[in-house]
Amino acid sequence: MMWLRRLLGGGNNNDSRILHLYVACNNCHTPVHVRVDVYNDLTIEYDDRERAIGYVLRKEIMDARCFRLMHAEILFDTTRRETRRTVEGGVFVDESVYNQHVATTQK
Repeated sequence: MMWLRRLLGGGNNNDSRILHLYVACNNCHTPVHVRVDVYNDLTIEYDDRERAIGYVLRKEIMDARCFRLMHAEILFDTTRRETRRTVEGGVFVDESVYNQHVATTQK
C-alpha cells in the first residue's frame, strides 16, 4: 500500500523537498501559508554563457481577507539552498504567527 500513498501524494511531512513559507499582508496583516516543492516549483537561472547559477522562486500570494497580492521572490544556489528572500506587499512571518491566527479564527 505504500506505493499507492506515494502515487497519490501522501508521504512524510518532513520531506526535505518541501519549503513552507508564511507571509502576512501589509494591509490587513492576515498570515498565509504557502507550500513550495523545491524540485518542481523553482526556475533555473543561467549566466551569459548558459551555465546554471542557481534557482529562483517567484510567487504571487493572496490572502483571504483583503485579497491584495503579495509578490515573493526567493533565490537559491545550485544545490537548492535558500540564499535570499524578499516580499513586496507583505512580510515573512514565523509558523507560530500563522498557527496562532488559525487557532483564533477557528473558534
